[in-house]
Amino acid sequence: MTQTENPQKQSTLEGLQARIEALEAERAVRKTISRYMALCDVPSAACNGESLAALFADDAIWEGIGSQYARKFGRLEGRAEIVAMLQRYLPPTPHFTTNVHFLTAETIEVAGSSAKGRWVMLQASGYVDAQAQLISARLEVDFSPAPDGNQWLIQHFRTERLFDAPWHVNPRNDMTS
Repeated sequence: MTQTENPQKQSTLEGLQARIEALEAERAVRKTISRYMALCDVPSAACNGESLAALFADDAIWEGIGSQYARKFGRLEGRAEIVAMLQRYLPPTPHFTTNVHFLTAETIEVAGSSAKGRWVMLQASGYVDAQAQLISARLEVDFSPAPDGNQWLIQHFRTERLFDAPWHVNPRNDMTS
């Protein structure tokens, strides 16, 4: 092997390593946002030791943007403040009877130790007052690696309502149509 082949081989290996790291980061980001959505679903089944707090960086920001969500949610700073707000909508607080989140139109960009994801979310919600609605929102979420390097954490979560519409929730005992 000549000396000119060694740098090329090293460059190829470094390039492959960088691509693998970016793919692993994308997978970790996808896992974090999926767990967030699943833990916000009602009913929800958290695995042993799982919590919403574990998905956020200590200094995370959760922000409603746009005319509807800026007014409704504002800007929350810090893990404790974010989780306290989310808990107002989750059991045992009586708010939702059914709440399911669907993500689509995914784009994840990884740049070293930061990542940005964009999704369109559809949320199907039934409320304790028997009302129900579909909500669509655009999500833009920044992520950073956890200090232990085992997962990626939500650093800055932005949500903007795109539309909402009423819908009918079928009673749980009526599974035939």
